[in-house]
Amino acid sequence: MQIIIVGCGNVGGTLVRLLLAEGHSITVIDTEEDVIAGVEGSLDCMGVVGNGASFQVQREAGIEHADLLIAVTSSDERNLLCCLIAKKAGNCHTIARVRDPIYKREIGYIKEELGLSMVINPEEAAANEAARLLKFPSASAIETFAKGRAELVRMKLGADSALAGRALMELPGDLLSRVLVGIVQRGDEVFIPNGRSVLQEGDEVCFIGAQKSMLRFFKRLGLPTTRVKSAFIIGCGDTGYYLAEQLLTMGIGVKVFEKDRERCEELSDLLPDALIINGDGTEKELLLEEGLTNAEAFVALTNLDEENIMLSMYAKSVSNAKRITRVHRVSYDEIIGAMDLGSILYPRNITANRIMRYVRGMAGAGEGLESLYRIADGRVEVAEFRVQDDTAVRGKKLMEMKLKPGVLIACIIRGTEIIIPGGRDEIRLHDSVILVTTVSIRGIGDMMA
Repeated sequence: MQIIIVGCGNVGGTLVRLLLAEGHSITVIDTEEDVIAGVEGSLDCMGVVGNGASFQVQREAGIEHADLLIAVTSSDERNLLCCLIAKKAGNCHTIARVRDPIYKREIGYIKEELGLSMVINPEEAAANEAARLLKFPSASAIETFAKGRAELVRMKLGADSALAGRALMELPGDLLSRVLVGIVQRGDEVFIPNGRSVLQEGDEVCFIGAQKSMLRFFKRLGLPTTRVKSAFIIGCGDTGYYLAEQLLTMGIGVKVFEKDRERCEELSDLLPDALIINGDGTEKELLLEEGLTNAEAFVALTNLDEENIMLSMYAKSVSNAKRITRVHRVSYDEIIGAMDLGSILYPRNITANRIMRYVRGMAGAGEGLESLYRIADGRVEVAEFRVQDDTAVRGKKLMEMKLKPGVLIACIIRGTEIIIPGGRDEIRLHDSVILVTTVSIRGIGDMMA
């Protein structure tokens, strides 16, 4: 596809690299000449210096032939204006990053009136992810499919896990009857397991199934399956506010630690049911005095990665709290991978991944692709396809299919029914099929050997 990206900061730069890797033609617009020079010099894309909200600049970037424009500048208003002009000038799909909380309650109206394909609020997206994890504290990451009816839950196996040291085929039949072990990451190795595979302590395992089935499965493993009852939030910018608001509506008690007194007064009005503490959340005496040792969740959202990392490590040393750590610099990924920081929030990646899911849906619409996730550093794809009239596997039982090596049919969604398929199950018209694969596939028919 022909894609124009306006704004080449952290998110814009990440999107350029991801989209180029998937074969799209990219043109970048930015007001900084050195930014454009750097992008053109290091990446296979075109660059235009100028204001992306200018019709002439968009014409120079090729808006008349573009399939999609993504506006991720630092200004919400400029992003919206970029999309409005692109819609009129090129009649293309448009995505805008909009961060200011003032637009939150109006975003549906703005999206409809401006004809936007998607609006992404990075802080709210990060808060949503954190809230999902606090609903299901045993998980280190959660992705949803089929409009939330099916889930992919990621968990690290501990030494006392009932799954560690046993082949999957040796596990009790009712334990995995409605849940599939889809992916295992063991150090640098990533694979799709079979019945003979033996899980080990320290494995990162992805389970796929319906939410209710997942809850029953984790309960049988003796792991926490109920949402936390209390949470500490350290640092309360926009992400902290969105998260506290969600947790309060879920009946979770919230303590917010914020150094800025003026911000605390503002939060007291916005979050009347939360306990707002005007103090430095990095001071361990204050945390202990406020009951950190008994907290069920600890979310580090300061503006400094180093502070968040150290806070999370300290919380682990004095409590059993579910920990969520925000880290902005993705370059820290290899370092913190060796640390036990609980669940990690990468705001840049969350925003870019949400946009990439939409782009992949556009690119694969002709193949019935509904959504596509890349996990394990992009080495595994989890794709959701809608079965169409011309789908090659329609009406076939799984035992009749010859799948490519590295392809697994993980789940079939038929109406409200979530099916973990066996050999006698068949794929029908209008089913949604979730595939797990370590090889790239372009469509549901492409999974056949």
